[in-house]
Amino acid sequence: MSSSVVPTMRYRDPRRMIDWLCDTFGFVRKAVYEDQNGGIVHAELTLGDGMIMLGSARDDDFGKIQQPAAADRPVTQVVYIVVPDADAVYARAKANGASIILDISDKDYGGRDFTCRDPEGQVWSVGTYNPWA
Repeated sequence: MSSSVVPTMRYRDPRRMIDWLCDTFGFVRKAVYEDQNGGIVHAELTLGDGMIMLGSARDDDFGKIQQPAAADRPVTQVVYIVVPDADAVYARAKANGASIILDISDKDYGGRDFTCRDPEGQVWSVGTYNPWA
């Protein structure tokens, strides 16, 4: 099985963020492609049946994409990831420097989740609620 929707993002230090995303949220490296200058042109990280793609923040043909937001700036999208133990991921996120936006809590519709910014400003919601179930 695979997902038909694959969020894609850019990072100023993608090598560091790949490690952070794997250590904190449990992503697994599927592919990481470097350019001739040691930057990350393209990376694919998987989590369960989902995937994200990321690369180095840069000016190119895709340059109309905004770079990661500063910690105090609003965003227009949030990536939600389903995990079996939101409390464990919450603890790792806090320990690894995530900025908690919405503290962990049980939801009326089921599940338990929290929302945070990663060290470069991308926003993530992490929880046990599985909309596919």
